[in-house]
This record gives sequence, C-alpha cells and structure tokens, in this order.
Amino acid sequence: MAHAVSIIGLGVMGQRMLGSMALNAKFNAVSAWDPDADARDLTHGLYPDIRIADSAEDAISGKDTAVVYIACPPVWHKEHAIAAMEAGKAVYCEKPLGIDVAQSRDLVEQARDAGVVNIVNFSLASAAAVTEVEKRLSGGALGDLAGIDVRVHFSQWPREWQMDAADWLSYREQGGFTREVLSHWIYLTERLFGRAELRSAAARYPGDKLSETHVIAELQAGGLPVSVAGSVGGAGPDLVEYTIWGSSQSCRIVDWNRLFTSNGAEWEPQLTHIDDPRQLGYQLQLDNAAAAVDGASHSMPDFADALSVQMLIEDMLAP
Repeated sequence: MAHAVSIIGLGVMGQRMLGSMALNAKFNAVSAWDPDADARDLTHGLYPDIRIADSAEDAISGKDTAVVYIACPPVWHKEHAIAAMEAGKAVYCEKPLGIDVAQSRDLVEQARDAGVVNIVNFSLASAAAVTEVEKRLSGGALGDLAGIDVRVHFSQWPREWQMDAADWLSYREQGGFTREVLSHWIYLTERLFGRAELRSAAARYPGDKLSETHVIAELQAGGLPVSVAGSVGGAGPDLVEYTIWGSSQSCRIVDWNRLFTSNGAEWEPQLTHIDDPRQLGYQLQLDNAAAAVDGASHSMPDFADALSVQMLIEDMLAP
C-alpha cells in the first residue's frame, strides 16, 4: 500500500517530487500547501486529485497523511518538521536541515525523543553511481586511497531553473551553492569515509547580503585529505564532479549520476546500460525513502547525518 504524503512547499523541489511520486507506486501525494497562491493554483491544475490544504497545519494534520515532505526554504524546516513529528508523522525533509546549527541540533534531539522516522533528501543516498563506488571501495578495486577532490562551478547563481526561488537562494542568510550543492558531496564524503573534520576554509562574498561566489576548503575524513573548490561566474558549462583518487583505480562522479573510472589512462564511462540515470536516481531515492518509512533496511540519511553536514557547511561559510 502506498504511503500517503502531504507536501509543504510547491516550488522547484516540491514540483519535482510531485512528478517523481506520480511515477512511483510506493508514495501517493494526497495534499499539498504553499504560501504562494500561484504555486497552489499551478499544483491544482497539474494534479487535480491532490487536495490543496488551507495551511501547513491543515496539510500536516490530515488523517490520511502518513508522511510529510518538507520542501520550503530552510528557515522554516524546523517549524514544519516539529509539527509533523508532534502529529506522529514520518518526516521527509529537503536539505539543508536548517541554517542555524543550534536550532538544528535541537531538532535532532526532538526527533530522537519523538521516535518517528526522519530522513533528509540528499539525492546521492540512492544513486546507482554511489552504489557502484561503494562496491569498488569495499572490494579494494581502488587500491590505496590518496584523497578526494570536490569541484563545482556555475556560470550564474541561482541557476536558470532556480530563478523562481531567487528571493532566498541568492542571499547569504539561506542560499548559496555551498548549502545547495556542496552539501550533497560533503554528505557523500561522510557516508563513504566517516565523519569529516574541517581543517581550513575561506569564502568570498560580493556583498553583505548576497550569497558566496567562491569557496575553498580542506577537510579530512577517514584519514584522507578532502579538497573542496566552488565558484560562480564566467562563461562556460557548469561543472559538478567528485573524484576519489586511488593507486589502482580512481572514480569520478560527474553531474550527480554519471560515473567514470580511470586506471591511469582516459576516464571511461561506467553504468552505460542505464538509459536515464537522473530519472532512475529519483525513483531509487523514493524506493529508499519508502524502505525507511517501512522500517526496512535503507541508506537514507537521518536528521543527525544532516546536522553533521550542516555544521561543516556553516563553518565553511563563516567569515
């Protein structure tokens, strides 16, 4: 039986989740809410069977709701997550968990006390490329590990498809590519190699209120050096890549879902039998989330995992 879901936040991520859930038999979106009337009207037009709630409280408290998916800007994550937990619902939250570490730490404690399922939507949790990398790491295919490099570049921020959320993604308080993009790769680093430690970091801001344009950082995880570099601006294609360097083989994930390996020569594509790795990733993530809600074996990060990532990210962004 499909898990009935209420969705809070009907922007880019909320709409993407609605589309993915429409293709997945394990979840059924039954209600949704957003403070923006245009977003509510759009959702009603696209999904007329989904009840548009009168408020967030109305969506969360629905008797048929088993899971609350939170896709609003992060400053409101804690408020809606606590309301859902108090109602006894499983909570499926977008990243970052929050922007205030003290508040997120309190949220983690409340989630532990509530005893409800709490998971965070770091998309790499279920990516086929990550599963393959884990297999190669555990099998020793990479040999002795030398380190990890994380590189991202965007010609503009927010990206074109994010412009509807530019009123918060553009600003230092909640937005920026470090929280929105690099957080995924810090999560992956901790998943593969254990909790990371920040050794040094520097961020550049174009103004007091605008989000960062450049970040460099050095971390350590599992005894390995992790170098991070991100930037915004300049003509050229966007870049998102994560490389694990090994003495026998190195692995590189590009654009979230595409895996390449090198034994010393050119990078060779892997998992080429997957026709659409992006769409497969969305469905694998929902299958993984459903397993978490069911109490079955899963690899979804919980609030505590997300807090660990958030602490590192906020330290990277600190003046």
